[in-house]
Amino acid sequence: MSTAELLKGAAELFPDEVVTQAHVRHLDLPQGAGRFALITLDNGLDHTKPTTFGPQSLGNLNVAIDQVEAEAANGEIVGVGITGKPFIFAVGADLKGVELLKRHEDALAIGKGGHDVFKRLSSLAVPTFAYYNGAAMGGGVEVGLHCSYRTVSAALPAFSLPEVFLGLVPGWGGCTILPNLIGADRAVKVVIENSLNQNKQLKGAQVHELGIADAIFEGADFLEQSLIWTASVLRGELAVDRPEIDRGAAWDQAVARGRAVADGKVHGAAPAAYRALDIIEAARNGDLQQGFDAEDQALADLIMGGELRSGIYAFNLVQKRGKRPAGAPDKNLARPVSKVGVVGAGLMASQLALLFLRRLEVPVVLTDIDQERVDKGVGYVHAEIDKLLLKGRVNQDKANRLKALVTGSLDKAAAFGDADFVIEAVFEEMGVKQKVFAEVEAVVPAHAILATNTSSLSVTEMASKLQHPERVVGFHFFNPVAVLPLLEIVRGAKTDDASLATAFGVAKKLKKTAVLCKDAPAFVVNRILTRFMGEIQNVIDEGTPVATAEKAIEPLGLPMSPLVLLELVGPAIGLHVSETLNGAFPERFTVSENLAAVVKAGKRGFYVYDSGKPELDPEVAALLVQGDTVLTEEQVRARVLDAVAQEIGLMLDEGVVAEAQDIDLCLITGAGWPFHLGGITPYLDREGVSERVNGKRFLEPGVASVPA
Repeated sequence: MSTAELLKGAAELFPDEVVTQAHVRHLDLPQGAGRFALITLDNGLDHTKPTTFGPQSLGNLNVAIDQVEAEAANGEIVGVGITGKPFIFAVGADLKGVELLKRHEDALAIGKGGHDVFKRLSSLAVPTFAYYNGAAMGGGVEVGLHCSYRTVSAALPAFSLPEVFLGLVPGWGGCTILPNLIGADRAVKVVIENSLNQNKQLKGAQVHELGIADAIFEGADFLEQSLIWTASVLRGELAVDRPEIDRGAAWDQAVARGRAVADGKVHGAAPAAYRALDIIEAARNGDLQQGFDAEDQALADLIMGGELRSGIYAFNLVQKRGKRPAGAPDKNLARPVSKVGVVGAGLMASQLALLFLRRLEVPVVLTDIDQERVDKGVGYVHAEIDKLLLKGRVNQDKANRLKALVTGSLDKAAAFGDADFVIEAVFEEMGVKQKVFAEVEAVVPAHAILATNTSSLSVTEMASKLQHPERVVGFHFFNPVAVLPLLEIVRGAKTDDASLATAFGVAKKLKKTAVLCKDAPAFVVNRILTRFMGEIQNVIDEGTPVATAEKAIEPLGLPMSPLVLLELVGPAIGLHVSETLNGAFPERFTVSENLAAVVKAGKRGFYVYDSGKPELDPEVAALLVQGDTVLTEEQVRARVLDAVAQEIGLMLDEGVVAEAQDIDLCLITGAGWPFHLGGITPYLDREGVSERVNGKRFLEPGVASVPA
């Protein structure tokens, strides 16, 4: 079957594709270097709708290559270039089309179709040039790899091969060409390491440093300078030197390092990284076609697997649902926020002050019980701004302006008298928070929002003694505030729409992923994690060795083990949340006497790191009182997953969030749970846990799974 026929068949499966055109225009290169054909990829929409490759788009590029191939063969042109519309080169395969595929042979056709089109660029009778003018990802990067030469814009903000992050492999040449171009170690960094590091993006300068691009030019006249450079190359005035690739031990070491990175991130739980590494390993012999065939096969296998469907589902949650929160009131009800108050000046409060300051750029004032604490809080914010200045993230003027906007005060009336939004970050104790809110309500304007950063206490109860409980809203951040995107916005029993809309408006300006939660104990993330951790703690208390309990969870590929997470959260906070939930749901949430003993002893966690690796602290081991029931890893895992599935089912029945999708969005953005799990509910569905525990799936068949 011809490439055109292959793509026509694929296009019929995907009628709603946003089609990219491949416009060919001709120009005379500088210095009399000759007539040149330039292909521009453009879907006709602005930069907010990036250019992608679906079957019709690949077909259009194929037709454009037909034209330039004939011109090259006839001696009418001296070279061919490919570039993108303003700010966007191309961001890869259209994932909406991938979701629709139901058969292995259709998935294979997509891989083969991309290869068949792209590799024609390397077999033209004239040299080919890719001009990475803007964002380039996945297939956008790969189409350029098939060209003879590449330039990159210094202004390029994002360049990556994100496929492994989603549960795929770079399947249109990335696994095969890249190591042959820049060496296996650098290829492993781009394909495996960056991808599994929350889809880390490269900037233009890094693309050039890695050797992916042969030259770099400023964004303002990028195409003009690229064409001058092209002319010099074609006239033979400029030779592009590329280092010789080490195909010996260095290649083996790179692949081994990649496997170690994959093991550290996904613990063998998701296949994509390992498939990519197998292809990189085999690419050492330089046989590109053999590599392309392996990419096709891996792509088809992974497209028909649950991890990719979960990955796409998770990606869509973050990119789409996360930007349009379910249940949020009309945004037009939101009131403007031109001054922010923060009650407390400890670490959490100081992190919040810094975030509000950087994102809203309005006056922020901190209060606390003594001047020393206030000064320390303001000092923390100033020091963080100085760090941004040193890194070049802000200039001196901006740094001075931001520092001038943050102040501290012991007098709440003076501090908050004209504030529009006041958030408390004081000790997690109901009486303390009620007292603080009573003091704040007495001095703030009538329109001001009172927000609480509580992680587990009732927002309704906190507001119950106020004259205006309708303006109290839960605004729960996750630590570290600058890193984790989730913001649980909690509606109390009397919270009104205007206050809620203002909270969502502020969340958007803070660039946070906001999820609306009902005022239920511990909201979403802490409730699920506490049930999860509680079950781990239970099996340890009953007699299962700590190492077995920890290892049981490895197949999920979570970012860290349960007890390392407990260390990060802090055992005292973990104990406090478990006590809160035990008070609400004593039949499901236990309070571990062993954990209480660890907290009482002042231990920061279960482990010591003397050897660089976590080892059970002998002092903690001496504190543990265990029963004699020893479970296997499989039994532990089943028990933990059953508990989590039960809790999520109950939360959905209670209406804590609108849908299972919101649970997943919370776990991905608030707890760093992996994309290949889809958060958690697709995994529970896939493993049969949902039906075993609740008698039904969380998601409809075909959502985060291969359609029937």
